[in-house]
Amino acid sequence: MTNPVIELCSGRVMHARLRPFIHRFVYRVFCIRLRIDRLPEAARFNSWLFGIEKRRLVSFFSRDHGARDGSALQSWLASVLTQSQIDIQTGAVWLQCFPRVFGYVFNPVSFWFIHDRDAVLRVLVAEVNNTFGQRHQYVLVAPGLAEITDATELTCTKIFHVSPFCAVSGGYRFRVANLAGLQRMAIDYHDPIDVAEPLLRTAIVTNRKLFSTAALLRYLLTMPMMTFGVMLRIHVQAFQLWRKGGRYHPVPPLPESEVTTSDIGGRG
Repeated sequence: MTNPVIELCSGRVMHARLRPFIHRFVYRVFCIRLRIDRLPEAARFNSWLFGIEKRRLVSFFSRDHGARDGSALQSWLASVLTQSQIDIQTGAVWLQCFPRVFGYVFNPVSFWFIHDRDAVLRVLVAEVNNTFGQRHQYVLVAPGLAEITDATELTCTKIFHVSPFCAVSGGYRFRVANLAGLQRMAIDYHDPIDVAEPLLRTAIVTNRKLFSTAALLRYLLTMPMMTFGVMLRIHVQAFQLWRKGGRYHPVPPLPESEVTTSDIGGRG
């Protein structure tokens, strides 16, 4: 790919609960990746089908991320890094997320890939939303702000309520790997945090390609209800967990801070 500012991704989301019963599902998705540091340039891809800050069949709005008020996402990200006491000269900043489809979007998690001026991946931000209208950011770095590679495991304590069938305890282990054109984002949830086998395994495997209206139209025709389906599947899976005997946890108070930074013990 030659210096792109926007990419299309198609792939699958896989999820498995391993205790106290087995529960698995896989579904197809498509998403976009945007150079947030060059967002105005991406607007040249606006068309009758797709729009940045414009109402189209498929669209991206800054107000769906960051401060959620439509303000500059780069400024918001800088404040998050400052709050996490991360001092780097940022280069490329990619945001991977679901777009709005027919005006609707729900992103359980969006990923921010922050590179330095030498194009080295230094920070990964997981922007998490739950179905109760709440959000949180996990800012993930390797020890010493070392390069994040395929072998890097990024860890953080869970302090934000996501599934009502999991307590707000334990911690996450993130890993991002690229192989043969595929990107794999793996999130293992361990509760208790020191138990070897995770309670939940989640993976998002995508194939990236340059953005085109024709490719986007193909995705839309094959997955026209994709973003509505994300929310629908969450509730269907919750009902199935309840049927299997999953313990329901009420929504707890929000954490004091909207930002949680990596555990120092993350391994590189």
